[in-house]
Amino acid sequence: MPDARMVLTHLGRFRDQMVPLLERLVPGVAFTDHGSSDVLVALPTDHDALVRKLTPAIKWIHVLGAGVDGFPLDSVGDRVLTSSRGAAAPAIAEFVLAGMLAFEKQLPERWITEPPAQWNVARLGSLRGKTVGILGLGAIGTEVAQLALAFGARVVALRRTQRTSPATKDTHHVLGKAAFADMKPGVNLANVSRGSIVDQDALLAALDDGTVARANLDVTDPEPLPAGHPLYSHPRVRLTPHISWSSPDTMRRTIEMFAENLRRYDSGEHLHGLVDLAAGY
Repeated sequence: MPDARMVLTHLGRFRDQMVPLLERLVPGVAFTDHGSSDVLVALPTDHDALVRKLTPAIKWIHVLGAGVDGFPLDSVGDRVLTSSRGAAAPAIAEFVLAGMLAFEKQLPERWITEPPAQWNVARLGSLRGKTVGILGLGAIGTEVAQLALAFGARVVALRRTQRTSPATKDTHHVLGKAAFADMKPGVNLANVSRGSIVDQDALLAALDDGTVARANLDVTDPEPLPAGHPLYSHPRVRLTPHISWSSPDTMRRTIEMFAENLRRYDSGEHLHGLVDLAAGY
């Protein structure tokens, strides 16, 4: 019986969760933390240990995530780097729409635990007819657009030359004081990309003056925010701990993308999800 194909792993605290899935969804492959392989499947954690695994034998690195902003790109060299971008897009888009709907329908604020003073009376909002602006029209932005359109919203997508909104020097604080000054008062903001895209000091000012009526933040800068940060306690902020990606299908889709790329790599075919090292995504 031929030896199993070896793949080196660097998965940090997610190892025990992901290796069994890798073994089930990528049959015929042995995943190991130590050993020799030309392929490394990784998460951007514990950089020193990660860099030590980048031996000359490694020719291809696949990141089991969408972004590579936390990856030591300066250590990649001439290796091929890919990611599983797009795998979590459906789950993240649903998360964004959930925040939009919660704001318009005033949930959970409208839940009751005793008879109210008035019954059958409320002034709720609607997504129908609202304008949804999307910064970056990659996989996530496209999914958000499709869901928003289904609710009758008008969608306006903004992008430069690329289709995504990753964390790079070019997108740092792109939502800052000037951007908030141009917004119509009462904006419902959702950030599920990277925390560095939003100038958090400018956001706090926009929340205080009513420009931003609600900020749904699944990402912050840094992560997590230090204890006592004003975003934790601001009444117009809804913070979640970078969980918008979570769904029963996300892990499976992430690993299936790697499995397909491994097949392509071993067959000499073009890989999906190639990362442009110069651009940073």
